[in-house]
Amino acid sequence: MNAVEKASAFVGKTFSVWVLLFAALGFFAPPLFTGYKTWIAPLLGIVMFGMGLTLSAEDFREVFRRPKDVAIGVVGHYLIMPGIAYVLAVALRLPPEIAVGVILVGCCPSGTASNVMTFLSRGDVALGVSIGSVSTLIAPFATPALVSLLAGAWMHINTASLFMDIVQVVILPIALGIVAKTLFRKQAAASVKALPLVSTVAIVLIIAIIVALNQSKLLTNGLLMFAAVILHNLLGFALGYVFARLFGMNLAKRKAVMFETGMQNSGLGAALAAAHFSPLAAVPSALFSVWHNLSGSALATWFARRDDTAGTRRTGST
Repeated sequence: MNAVEKASAFVGKTFSVWVLLFAALGFFAPPLFTGYKTWIAPLLGIVMFGMGLTLSAEDFREVFRRPKDVAIGVVGHYLIMPGIAYVLAVALRLPPEIAVGVILVGCCPSGTASNVMTFLSRGDVALGVSIGSVSTLIAPFATPALVSLLAGAWMHINTASLFMDIVQVVILPIALGIVAKTLFRKQAAASVKALPLVSTVAIVLIIAIIVALNQSKLLTNGLLMFAAVILHNLLGFALGYVFARLFGMNLAKRKAVMFETGMQNSGLGAALAAAHFSPLAAVPSALFSVWHNLSGSALATWFARRDDTAGTRRTGST
């Protein structure tokens, strides 16, 4: 298990590199991945099962200890990201499938990588985990409702079907993970060490499959989609930070809300888009997954270094 743990730690630390590598493989060698379209939802289910294995009662006690802080983060997430997505879809005059894809990823819950970025930036990790957990648990209701409200102008949205798919690929695997952790504590604790490796493999495969299925369309619409994804993510970070500051949150809490706002469960967006709309509608989610890990890592590093510099100045002045 030691070798697996070391490999898992290495892959977790170099996650962004693997995302870029497999996105490139999907683009330049699409035949390697195009036959695995049906794997997208099961792969996401594996990631969500792993999330269930890591959840604890402590994560939910935080909701009751600091309900206002958690509510601010969850409301900010589901208010800011869908709103930005809709504005971008209109302002950039995105084609219908791309517009729906951008809105869909904007309406997804927080991504699991946001907790890592909050930790690296020295933010309030407990708050971030609670915001991410609550946003995920209410996703079956929030995501279909918001997608129907905002994307209905471009395409017909089957809200009930979206609800059922989110329950199947997110809520059910998380619940099974929690049950497995409860019944098999020792085995679950041991398997958690391999989760970064398993989750990374699943996520990069989802990205590679989506990119491979849309290689030709990326050549014609890639720049437009990249522009929408980059603006969506960066504006999400900025407005998430400002939103938290408006409510008087301290710096550590602001970092948590910022990352939970700007980073989405793009794997869910890709799975829902591929199942309900078209492969092209899944591309914004795949691109978002590539980009938000790069931007999130850079932002977390900048915050950590800024804290180090501030600490050095304070120490030197005493």
